[in-house]
Amino acid sequence: MVSVNDVPQSRLIALLSQEVRGLGVQEPEWARYVKTGSHAERPPADAGWWFTRAASLLRKLYVHGPLGLSDLKRAYGGTKALHYYPKHHRDAGGSSVRVILRQLEQAELVAKTPKGRVLTPKGRALLDKTSKQLFSSIAESDKSLARYA
Repeated sequence: MVSVNDVPQSRLIALLSQEVRGLGVQEPEWARYVKTGSHAERPPADAGWWFTRAASLLRKLYVHGPLGLSDLKRAYGGTKALHYYPKHHRDAGGSSVRVILRQLEQAELVAKTPKGRVLTPKGRALLDKTSKQLFSSIAESDKSLARYA
């Protein structure tokens, strides 16, 4: 069986972001204007960054779950230059991560536990199905992988 670890993550997230659009995840009106954290200078240039972040959150929960909000904020943070001092890490903004997690919970893809958020069986099945589709398309172009598909 093909899992998330067997396919390139960038292609999986791009394909998964298309799947997430139809599952009740909607970009709020304020998402076009907001920065992703104090380390960012401008809002994201990609118009569909909300769905890409949702897909990335699903993948992170699949691979590293259970994760709490502070873990996810740290993962999506970045470095910020402070005058002439060395750069320091800044966590990402929590609002966008929190709202996406709530939307994924309403879509029954993520569940809250005492240790953090985890994928539900429905969420795991979605990622496995998407990984299998992606691996099949990669195997069609690369004949050496055809026997694994």
